[in-house]
Amino acid sequence: MSSSSVPFLFPQTHSTILPNPSNFFSPNLLSTPLPTNSFFQNFVLQNGDQPEYIHPYLIKSSNSSLSFSYPLLLFTTSFLYQVFVPDLTISSSQKTTSKNKHVISSYSHLSVTLEIPSSNLRFFLVRGSPFITANVTKPTSLSITTLNKIVSFSSFDYKKTKHTLQLNNTQKWIIYTSSPINFNHDGFEVISNPFSGIIRIAIVPNSNPFYEKTLDKFSSSYPVSGDANIKKNFSLVYNFQKKRLGDLLMLAHPLHVKLLSNDVKVLHDFKYKSVDGDLVGVVGDSWLLKNDPVSVNWYSNKGVAKESHNEIVSALIKDVNELNLSSISTTSSYFYGKIVGRAARFALIAEEVSYLKVIPKIKFFLKETIEPWLNGNFKGNGFLYEKKWGGLVTQQGLNDSSADFGFGVYNDHHYHLGYFLYGISVLVKIDPLWGQKYKPQVYSLLKDFMNLGERDNKNYPSLRCFDHYKLHSWASGLTEFENGRNQESSSEAVNAYYSAALIGLAYGDSKIVEIGSTILAFEIKAAQTWWHVKLENNLYGEDFAKENRIVGILWANKRDSKLWWAPSECRECRLSIQVLPLLPISETLFFDGVYAKELVEWTLPSLKNKTNVEGWKGFTYALEGIYDKEIALKNIRGLKGFDDGNSFTNLLWWIHSR
Repeated sequence: MSSSSVPFLFPQTHSTILPNPSNFFSPNLLSTPLPTNSFFQNFVLQNGDQPEYIHPYLIKSSNSSLSFSYPLLLFTTSFLYQVFVPDLTISSSQKTTSKNKHVISSYSHLSVTLEIPSSNLRFFLVRGSPFITANVTKPTSLSITTLNKIVSFSSFDYKKTKHTLQLNNTQKWIIYTSSPINFNHDGFEVISNPFSGIIRIAIVPNSNPFYEKTLDKFSSSYPVSGDANIKKNFSLVYNFQKKRLGDLLMLAHPLHVKLLSNDVKVLHDFKYKSVDGDLVGVVGDSWLLKNDPVSVNWYSNKGVAKESHNEIVSALIKDVNELNLSSISTTSSYFYGKIVGRAARFALIAEEVSYLKVIPKIKFFLKETIEPWLNGNFKGNGFLYEKKWGGLVTQQGLNDSSADFGFGVYNDHHYHLGYFLYGISVLVKIDPLWGQKYKPQVYSLLKDFMNLGERDNKNYPSLRCFDHYKLHSWASGLTEFENGRNQESSSEAVNAYYSAALIGLAYGDSKIVEIGSTILAFEIKAAQTWWHVKLENNLYGEDFAKENRIVGILWANKRDSKLWWAPSECRECRLSIQVLPLLPISETLFFDGVYAKELVEWTLPSLKNKTNVEGWKGFTYALEGIYDKEIALKNIRGLKGFDDGNSFTNLLWWIHSR
């Protein structure tokens, strides 16, 4: 997707509610689009002092110090989360009255460099490093404090480049330095003589001597940044930039371990605990993550048997006849997008069951609903471009951070735009001339969350929502949260990249197909790893798993059974928000019939004696159709209502194509 193919920008605007990026980003970064859903977002919001989870540590910055925690992981039947306790805090021992804030001087997909000018400290925070690494930029007396009493402090060699710190909470930390350093300590603080150079601090997570020996062995070579590049054939390559001689030791989460395919050495017995499952050691500064291919198609994989066509056509005629622009009462970009996506499904189902008579009416409806958003004359809302962070906002979201579910503060961009792009891809498919006319606007929508250019792209940041380390998207934008970024609907994220790939198919743009399909494959695998909670082989332990077949909200630092809009007891809500919209790609997301059955059987008791959840029932019965087609058909035929992005036609298509 070259920049020359996207000359169009929606009308420029100024938002009154977006935070000022110059508070924390260094001036040289302000001329480029900035990340709005990143793993370090808390560091640049409000006071910049909420923690972020940079595996394996929770890290919190203040004006003059950095605190880090090897977090305690707490489980209940409703949630699991990591508790931040400032195990160690590092700063300059010279007390300063400076009100300087920390500064983000550089960042990449896998790292952020955070500087504390008042303490002469530059931290290389690289995701997956078992060491906290800092460059002390000029001779400075360092202070390392703890809330826990220091039981012992030892210097292990005559060079005075390795020191161990034993705390009364059983934690053991090791301090490595690039040159000799002298420390003095009392019960709660260690103070050094003036020092400049590299200091690295790591917890020893297990008393087995193997752990300390491993940290010793790899203490020299340190990463300063890390890049992730999407490659052909459903691959992602990590390249860590390191300094000093020696092999680089990093940590991989469980999904990494499944996908690692090159000759890096995996230390399966070197483990750090994590909310994402055990992190294990990987030796090597270049990783190749190879995913299973995902095929992006317009239609169901197996098709619909001819004997089922009549029932689908009958429902299709009824649903298409009810398409009416004047009946749309919403101006919300999210709900409007769902209406567009719902109508587009009718066109593809019509093609699949060879009933093309309805397509002209669908095409007219899609044009009438989509064009006002692309032309900028939709009454009551519309897309605008703001330059401060670099991206789209909505008219309703300019002055109201809660409007359009926070679209104006960069929440949920892939959700809303994914629905629009699904409808647009279908319209381009059935009317290529229309597609050429609106291609600039379409690619502008696409680039908002699918830009793959370097950060010097003048309009949009690189892959706004997708997290290259976790391998899934975040939805929560420029809002500060104690537990970091979050994402509720994994399936709507899947829809976003599926729809992007369909845009590529519709326009004959092989690069978009390739990129969209690759991110889609990782998003699906991550949903199956962290959102889908199976009875066996889940990452969350027995207590959480016995009460939950699916995660509600997944946070960087927490797993929650509830939703933003429904309690954990509403199991049909939790299932539905991880299934909708129901599409051909849903077959890949829910390929595991055993798990689908577990999820449905866990949900069904919650549906008993409820009459106002017809829309949610539809998604439960859809999954039921994976393993019991006849019962599912009977159930959906009895429904009296459907989700606003779903329909009776779509449910019939889904179950008849199982």
